[in-house]
Amino acid sequence: MATRRLRAFKRWMSSNGFEWSNALEFVDTPEEGISVRALCQLKEGDIVAKMPKEACLTVRTSGARQIIEDAGLGGYLGLAVAIMYERSLGEESPWAGYLQVLPKQECVPLVWTLNEVDELLHGTELHQTVQEDKALICDDWKENIFPLLDSVPSRLNPTFFGIEQYFAAKSLISSRGFEIDDFHGFGMVPLADLFNHKTGAEDVHFTASSNSVADDDVDDDNSNNDEGIADEEALAEKSSTDTTDLDATHVENGNASDTDCLSDTGDDDPSMLEMIVVKDVSSGAEVFNTYGLMGNAALLHRYGFTEQDNPYDIVNIDLEMVIQWCSCLFSDRHSRSRVSLWRRLGYSACGDQNSEYFEISFEGEPQTELMVLLYVMLLPDNAYHMLDLSLSVARSGHESSDANLLDDNIFAIKSCNVSKRSLLTKKVRDGLLALADMREGLYGLEPIEDDIARLGKCSSVRERKLYHSLMLRMCERRILQRLRHYASEPFEINNHSSSRKKLKSTKRKR
Repeated sequence: MATRRLRAFKRWMSSNGFEWSNALEFVDTPEEGISVRALCQLKEGDIVAKMPKEACLTVRTSGARQIIEDAGLGGYLGLAVAIMYERSLGEESPWAGYLQVLPKQECVPLVWTLNEVDELLHGTELHQTVQEDKALICDDWKENIFPLLDSVPSRLNPTFFGIEQYFAAKSLISSRGFEIDDFHGFGMVPLADLFNHKTGAEDVHFTASSNSVADDDVDDDNSNNDEGIADEEALAEKSSTDTTDLDATHVENGNASDTDCLSDTGDDDPSMLEMIVVKDVSSGAEVFNTYGLMGNAALLHRYGFTEQDNPYDIVNIDLEMVIQWCSCLFSDRHSRSRVSLWRRLGYSACGDQNSEYFEISFEGEPQTELMVLLYVMLLPDNAYHMLDLSLSVARSGHESSDANLLDDNIFAIKSCNVSKRSLLTKKVRDGLLALADMREGLYGLEPIEDDIARLGKCSSVRERKLYHSLMLRMCERRILQRLRHYASEPFEINNHSSSRKKLKSTKRKR
């Protein structure tokens, strides 16, 4: 369905050197926005779209480039200024035809009110992360954006550079930005951002070349770059080559000739970006891009949606929660000393010293490091002292003793080659069950059945925030149910456990 804004966007693309296959159909609906479908079968290896780098909206190409560089801004911060500046120009912006198809902002938690964040995300992996993000972005605006309005009042319209506009620009960057190359850095890529995401089901792949700027055009001063935008001092002339409006050619009866996909000369054109089909797509099917293998917390955080039964979901259990649980059984001194020994054995949690946590996989399998920690915490005092002494002896000069044998369990220094079967004692099982209950308690007193019932009555279109926050809560709580099952049932090696390490939740990450 070609709406007025979609037709205007196609005209803009044609006049700016974009090419796309007439085997693609762009569909625009009030409920779902713009998506891409195949009018005929697409074959693996087909190039279905080409986008000129100079038509992408970046710090380098924006009319605000000088303002941004004079202020020493770069990365996502500089790109946000570029977006706000081009929006302030209205129809005079070279990207007017592109900007009019973008929403004002994406429905990511970053732009939710604090009350919505507290109410909808309470207990989830995102609650604290979004709170911290909003505070940091407010600080960014005060320190970097607001001063621009005083320094160049004649060039910037304050109406378009307020804190709400900054949050809106950040939401677009989070959900639609692409890494282009070393010169342009991160930017907005029209056409490429029309393809919706589906986890683990990539149909087309975005490709970009790097180092496309000549050596004599590079400035060595990169001191102000914070997120990958290089500070080279060159900008090729904006492409003014017009191409034929490929939308004028229609595919009849669902069939397409070999010319429906764009030709590939075999020569890399460093000025162009491409969308390449990576697996066959059936006629009539939506064509998906994949933003990465992400759990629902990361998807909601960056893109504003979740997926049911997402196999890349995880739940985190903070190290401090583990220490709190242990301190309820023993003394605080006991807990700290056992954590210290665990670290000396070569183990660590995810995150850093200021934010450490353990991941529970989609199948409910706890991280090996967590199980080792529980085992160490629950050792009898005599066994603990024997292990402590053995480790001290090994560290003092007997380097051949790389492992310590204790109660038929091997604690390999600086490795994770411990048998999970040997770690899953009755006490460790009880510890996992207790931690599952503590983590579940963060969601409040309502049982998971209430969340499931509310989700069933909720519309993903009309109540998007509520729907996806409930989906996140439900999926996380089901993982905790699986953790309880894992701790209660006889030990079985899970073939999917290796996927956990590929996934990092958004917890305390910005």
